Amino acid sequence: MIPSAETENDTGKEKHWYVLRVLTSKEEQVKTYLDQHIERLGFQDSIGEVLIPSETVIEMRDGKRRDKKRVFYPGYILIEMTLEPRVKYFVENAPSVMDFAGNPKDPTPLNVSEVNRILGRVEEQKDKVTIDIPFQIDDKVKITDGPFKDFIGSIKEISHEKRKLKVLVSIFGRSTPVEVDFLQVTVNITQ
Repeated sequence: MIPSAETENDTGKEKHWYVLRVLTSKEEQVKTYLDQHIERLGFQDSIGEVLIPSETVIEMRDGKRRDKKRVFYPGYILIEMTLEPRVKYFVENAPSVMDFAGNPKDPTPLNVSEVNRILGRVEEQKDKVTIDIPFQIDDKVKITDGPFKDFIGSIKEISHEKRKLKVLVSIFGRSTPVEVDFLQVTVNITQ
């Protein structure tokens, strides 16, 4: 579910989206801290969602598949809230939070079109998995899975849409192109 750009809480004050500057690579820690303390401190009516715009990326390293989260805006978190002094104080003083983006003394909410663009991008990437491709044409690779397992060859074609590679391998002394999935190869270290 995509949150709206503006919502109203029980006290009648509108919530707006603000951008928090946080220490890079501490985004998840800040989100966890805020989420844990919002209910404990009774800020559920004043703070809506805390969001780290990101996507899931599959990497192949050393022949192993690794899923990781890639943050769209490193060092920034979106927070939906009413700008009350006690709520602002709580958010600004959370561990690893630097301040609000823009004018920290008088934070300006994001405009509705910016919020909708960011939330749309997050929703679009929610169910998609991106594969990080560490390969280029003519790279030497080793096939790690399938009928051509342990064959070594060079990449001749990369199909991003199909997530496939055409690798030229030597079969019975002849160069033969074989099509393999991105996840079926690893960069050959002994090049």
